[in-house]
Amino acid sequence: MGRFSTRTSWETGESRYASAVRTARASGRRVYDLTVSNPTRCGFEYDAEAVLGPLRDARALVYDPDPRGMESAREAVARYYAGHGARVSADQLVLTTSTSESYSYLFRLLCDAGDEVLVAQPSYPLFNYLADLDDVRLRAYPLFYDHGWWTDFTELERAITPRTRAVIVVHPNNPTGHWTGTGERERLEALCARHGMALIVDEVFLDYSLRESTAARSFACGEHPTPTFVLSGLSKIVGLPQMKAAWIAAFGPVSERAEALGRLEIVADTFLSMNAPVQLAMASWLDGRAAIQAQILERARGNLAMLRRVAAESAGLLQVLEVEAGWSAVVGLAGCVGEVQCAERLARERGVIVHPGWFYGMGAERLVVVSLIAAAGEMEAGIRRAIE
Repeated sequence: MGRFSTRTSWETGESRYASAVRTARASGRRVYDLTVSNPTRCGFEYDAEAVLGPLRDARALVYDPDPRGMESAREAVARYYAGHGARVSADQLVLTTSTSESYSYLFRLLCDAGDEVLVAQPSYPLFNYLADLDDVRLRAYPLFYDHGWWTDFTELERAITPRTRAVIVVHPNNPTGHWTGTGERERLEALCARHGMALIVDEVFLDYSLRESTAARSFACGEHPTPTFVLSGLSKIVGLPQMKAAWIAAFGPVSERAEALGRLEIVADTFLSMNAPVQLAMASWLDGRAAIQAQILERARGNLAMLRRVAAESAGLLQVLEVEAGWSAVVGLAGCVGEVQCAERLARERGVIVHPGWFYGMGAERLVVVSLIAAAGEMEAGIRRAIE
């Protein structure tokens, strides 16, 4: 197939798991979908006027592009970080349409074809496709579980090669839901500075601590001894994935930060992908984020409490791994072993849809991932059916 590039030579056939899910959905029987993570489909109440009203700003009728994004929108993002105790100026920000686009910009900024970026495992599988499309090689460094998730710094050091350009940290991680603690952050920053690598930090779930007593600390706070790029966006912060707005916040030594922002501006100017109505609405949406975040947090914390309660009653059949933040939980099903993978069996035999752990690089077949923002009744009914 010489017509197509090797960077898109992915396996496009249907997996056994996907076939099981499709069959379950088409069967006509009751299906319990524990993977629903689109907040606009989870029964939350949105104020339609508050969301749609700002899109009618007449200023959007004039095309006046700014490669970094409108200053008013960047100032709104800066105020968001001020709420987290971080001093971020509008000049440190570049707006994008998604964190996926942010990653692509940074891969182009930091890497030549064949260069490497380190990413934790377990982690979100989208990184593999983004790296392929930008001719970047991903190398995994492991997280290990011991009454919580931790970075394996020994293996992280071993993964570094002369072509390693950056380390990706998801804070909190998806799907494990663990924070990168202060000690881990300091070690990561020192390691990156020592090896001349950048640090890319994805904080899309930063606002969703599942422990009311745990305060989230952004990587935008504090000192930055190495070039650091913090990513986030409206998809999670205000529960509006369809509005397509995100950003890169650049930190680090002054001269390197200025060079990075100058180059990023040219990358952004090449595409000019941000649209005016969304940028003009960003301030209103960000300022009103508390209402939707409260609903999402209540749902996620309630579902997590339910999972732990059911696990305590299950005589060891259900294990809920420690999770600190985010919208997902990793659970273990002790009885779900055999020749057929656990998630596939649940779809075929129980009509329960969960994400298999291998989606995220977890080797233990009994581990699956569930969404904490699925409807509460659906979640409990489905999880109880799974452990029958």
